Amino acid sequence: MQSAAKAAHPLECCGILLGEGGCITGVIETLNVHPTPQTHFEIDPQALIDAHKAERKGGLRLMGYFHSHPTGDAYPSETDKKMATHDGKVWAIIAGGGMMFWTDDKDGFHALSYDVGSR
Repeated sequence: MQSAAKAAHPLECCGILLGEGGCITGVIETLNVHPTPQTHFEIDPQALIDAHKAERKGGLRLMGYFHSHPTGDAYPSETDKKMATHDGKVWAIIAGGGMMFWTDDKDGFHALSYDVGSR
């Protein structure tokens, strides 16, 4: 995810988080199809459809999304808060060489603790 953010800079990168249980075990980098990718992101709808189809066929669960803030911090922006669907998905936000994970539930965004491991 961090390499995707670096490669996309000064635009926002985005993608899908996949996993099982409470573990994110895979990511899919997607196109940012938003008309102003310098300050916004929109995951390619076909990539979302494909991830949902794969999950239904027994693949990894779509656990959430990631995107970068090229000039901001790793906290949900006002735009992120307005676009959130409060569906309980995980959001990873990459900024300034760091990354934070958030859950988007009915009460808004909440920071998540996490460990980086290897499989």
